[in-house]
Amino acid sequence: MLHLRIHPDNPQPRLITQAVERIRAGDVVVYPTDAAYAIGCQIGNKSAMERIAQIRGLGPKHQYAILCADLSDIATYARVDNAMYRLLKANTPAVTTFILPATSEVPKRLMHAKKKTIGLRVPNNLICQLLLKELGEPLLTSTLILPNQDLPLDDPYEIEQQLEKRIDVFIDSGFGTLTSTSIVDLSTPNPEVIRRGVGDVSAFE
Repeated sequence: MLHLRIHPDNPQPRLITQAVERIRAGDVVVYPTDAAYAIGCQIGNKSAMERIAQIRGLGPKHQYAILCADLSDIATYARVDNAMYRLLKANTPAVTTFILPATSEVPKRLMHAKKKTIGLRVPNNLICQLLLKELGEPLLTSTLILPNQDLPLDDPYEIEQQLEKRIDVFIDSGFGTLTSTSIVDLSTPNPEVIRRGVGDVSAFE
């Protein structure tokens, strides 16, 4: 496992580049977000996604999410009308994952099996933003919660000890948080708050 210690406020560009090169090569990466640590890979990499599902103990009905640098990619992955786009623009970046109708560009394995939806999030975290901009495409993402655990891993020592032989890259920016994102379902006419986390969801209530 490649352990990269990246400063949360002044990320070292060469380490960001190193991480992105490994993601492009098909690696599974653990990285900090503006909520808890997350685990991710390239959207199109089926074997890396299967490894994430195995590490997290996720079943076939799990709703995956993608992390985007901004809303410029949204039309590629989600079907949104002008009103919904304005709503998203006014509420991103945010510590909120939005559930949206997926387009045919989204691999079926990432969609909700019945609803044909995809989770989409625009983070505010500086390391996330730099990773996404250098990668030039969204990242498949999932909160780093291990099977039979209620809270995400937040201690870099624990992450290294428990996942050293199961992940390829660990971007360590110090202690994370035990907070989850909020989740808002925008795939139906009436927005529904699925989970209340640290993201402000007052605009959708």
